[in-house]
Amino acid sequence: MALRQIGFLLQCYLTLGAGMYFMLGEQEVKCIIEEIPEDTLVTGHFLLEPWDLKGVSHSPHLGVTVTVRDPNHEVVMSKRYGKSAKFTFTSHASGQHYFCFQTNSTRFAVFAGEKLKLHLDVQMGEFSTDHQADKTKDSMEILENSLRHLTEQMVYITRQQEYQREKEELFRQISESTNGKVLWWAVVQTAILLSVGFWQIKRLKDFFIEKKLV
Repeated sequence: MALRQIGFLLQCYLTLGAGMYFMLGEQEVKCIIEEIPEDTLVTGHFLLEPWDLKGVSHSPHLGVTVTVRDPNHEVVMSKRYGKSAKFTFTSHASGQHYFCFQTNSTRFAVFAGEKLKLHLDVQMGEFSTDHQADKTKDSMEILENSLRHLTEQMVYITRQQEYQREKEELFRQISESTNGKVLWWAVVQTAILLSVGFWQIKRLKDFFIEKKLV
C-alpha cells in the first residue's frame, strides 16, 4: 500500500512538473485567470500538500473545492475533491475563465492558520498522456491514436487562432471608436477656441470704437 501511495504521488509530481504552485491558506480562497477559447476541453491536475514538508500537518485530511466561472461569472463547475485529483470541463464561451480553489477545512478561523502549497497544471485540448497503455497496443492502434492526437491538437490550435482573431477584431473596433471620439473632441475644442477668439476680437473692436480710439 505504501509503495502504491508513493507511486501515485510521483505520478502527480510528474504530471504537475510543468505547471505552477502557489500558497493557499487553510480557509483562504484563491483564483487564477485563464484565457480559453469556446468549445475547448480543459483538464486540470492539482496536488495539495503542506507548505513546509518538514513540519507537522494539523489538517492531514484536507481536500479542495474547485469552482470554475466563465467570462459572465456563471458557474461552469463546482466540486469538492481530495488532496490530489483531476477535473475537466468544456468551455461554452470565449474569454477569461476564473479558477477558484478553497480547502474544505472545518476548523475555527482562529485555529485555521496552516499554510498549504497547491500544485496546479491546466491543459487545454484533448491530450493523451497514458504512455503505459500505448505499450500494450499494436502498431496500428498506436498510429491511430497518434493521428487522433494530432487532429485534436490541430482543432485546438484552430480554435485558439479564431479566438485571437476575435480579440484582435474587438481591439480594432475599440481603437477605431476611441480614435473617432478623440477626433470629434479635437474638432469641438477647435470650434470653441475659434468662437472664443472671434468673440474676444469683437469685444475689443467694440471697445475701441466706444472709446473712439479707431
